[in-house]
Amino acid sequence: MKKTILLLAAVMLLSAGCGPKTWEFTFDPTKEVSGTKFSLKVINPDLPTDWDAFNYLVLEYKISTPQRLYLGFTTDSGYNDIRVMSYVPGAWNRVAIPLKYFTDLPDPAHDMAATFNHPRYTAWMNLEGGKRGPLHGVDSIGVRLRRAIGRPTIEIRTVELAVEDPGDEYLEDKPAFDAFGQSNLMEWTGKAHSLADLEASWRLEEDEVFLSDKYHYAKFGGYTQKQVRATGYFRTEKIDGRWWLVDPEGYLFLAVGVDCVNYGAGGNIRDYEKRPSMYSEVPSGEVLEKIGALSMSRWNLYRRYGEDFQEKACEMVITRMEKWGFNTIANWSSREVIGMNRKAYLLSLRDLGMENDLMGLCDIFRPDYLSSLENSIRETVAPNLENPWLVGYFIANEPAWLKQEVRLCELILGGPERPIQRVLKQYLGREGDTDAHRIQFIHDCFETFLEDVGRLYRKYDSHHLNLGIRFGKPNDVDEDLLRICAQNFDVFSFNCYEEAPDRKMLDDAMAVMDLPMMIGEYHFGTVDRGLAQALWQVEDQQQRGVAYRYYTEQAYSHPAIVGTGYFQWSDQDMSGRFDGENFNCGLVDVTDRPYREMTDAASETAARLYEVHSGLLEPVSERARNARGFDPIPDLWNE
Repeated sequence: MKKTILLLAAVMLLSAGCGPKTWEFTFDPTKEVSGTKFSLKVINPDLPTDWDAFNYLVLEYKISTPQRLYLGFTTDSGYNDIRVMSYVPGAWNRVAIPLKYFTDLPDPAHDMAATFNHPRYTAWMNLEGGKRGPLHGVDSIGVRLRRAIGRPTIEIRTVELAVEDPGDEYLEDKPAFDAFGQSNLMEWTGKAHSLADLEASWRLEEDEVFLSDKYHYAKFGGYTQKQVRATGYFRTEKIDGRWWLVDPEGYLFLAVGVDCVNYGAGGNIRDYEKRPSMYSEVPSGEVLEKIGALSMSRWNLYRRYGEDFQEKACEMVITRMEKWGFNTIANWSSREVIGMNRKAYLLSLRDLGMENDLMGLCDIFRPDYLSSLENSIRETVAPNLENPWLVGYFIANEPAWLKQEVRLCELILGGPERPIQRVLKQYLGREGDTDAHRIQFIHDCFETFLEDVGRLYRKYDSHHLNLGIRFGKPNDVDEDLLRICAQNFDVFSFNCYEEAPDRKMLDDAMAVMDLPMMIGEYHFGTVDRGLAQALWQVEDQQQRGVAYRYYTEQAYSHPAIVGTGYFQWSDQDMSGRFDGENFNCGLVDVTDRPYREMTDAASETAARLYEVHSGLLEPVSERARNARGFDPIPDLWNE
């Protein structure tokens, strides 16, 4: 029987004159979760309660914040919801959301981001967490925020259903983004309102003087405080119970890195033709030809440096890394910057056969599996074989099958005929079709894959480290998988979007593997620039710096951590990257100006990390205010 729900008070407002009715709610920042439900019969009396005949929810709404909104519906079987992030906070827009996002598990994809992130044109959705089920007996629409930043409001004026995709639409006359790629709908201290503002900021940065020996880095970024055996390449060594990387000259090394190091990133315009009214001005004509991409950030670099902006911008990247204390160019970074051979760098192997419909697993039973794997590894490592600046290679990123092994077997069994399906059927027929056997089958396939990758990698590159797989949820890597990793990796890597890495998890993993560990991704963001607040939110820019210092120093205080990659160098694209994400997570904004709160914090922490990791100095203990993660939120309605 359907549960009785309490529809919280919703205020019907009239716009100026005789405008349309709207339903508005103000989120309460003092509560862990704040939200309300609106009766759909009040908003649109013509809506049916059974939505099986429709494919899209069409919503016209205005939310004053880019903070992620948990949007859902009360049904006969409970409450279905997803996360929605608006590209245009403070403006009316229409978004068409596929109803399958509320009813079905996400389609399989090779990694977590590809599985859960789905772009539209005025917003993007994340499908991780939440309940899925039939949209029967739908009677209300619910909105929730976790730890609202400020006192944001939402207004809804239309809720409709459609069979065909009606498309998204920006419904305001004022463009959402200005001529520099900033939000045109929000104001903040330091926002550039003219080219003169930008030029003044750029000059100040270029005139800065910094202490080049502040971090005690040797040529390759190792610490001059201690030198051990040198091999000409990066390696690992455990000294007095603590793991270290060792640089080519033999200096102890911690890979203090940033992901996606690049110039002119974070301002790309995705699908401009679908939403031209959202932009005040975009590069065109000769300027577009010169910068080579429809990108506001590259346009700003062209404004700053002129036609030879690429070379000067790359040089500025290196200068900034030296100034801020970063000694490593981490994953997903520009080959132009890497190719300068001025900083240690990390790469990923590619084209190893991980398949989308296998959730990132490789079909190791394909007849061409080994030959294809060998060709890919040989071709990938060839250009860097003798380069001492390369630390090593990651194998893969955030495989989506982790803790989804039973579902993956179901997908294999119900999918097209293929070698892995045949072998799985034989295995389950012989051993018995149980969840435990399904999990074991996936783990056996994974172990074979890692053994093959490791063997072929060493065949073609004996100098650089095998940095493992950047698991997306390290707490989900069970003891069986840890043992597999211990036998095949030089370094155990994982991405960890938390306030700080879980100390117990690190201790337990080290007890099983006794390997050095590297954190591939982590970050912090907020909402004052019109961008979504990232996977770990804090309340303002100053608190981003506090969060960075706490996480980074707590991480390196553990004896196994030898590297980190902050994600990422620049903010993400305002109107969404390829999968929709538009996080305020950068060290640098779209106008090529640093977030001083972040870079000052990074500099202060970098100067302490040798002593922190050596156990000579306690990590900072100050924690960021209003820090909350991306995990599912508590149920507001106790359903």
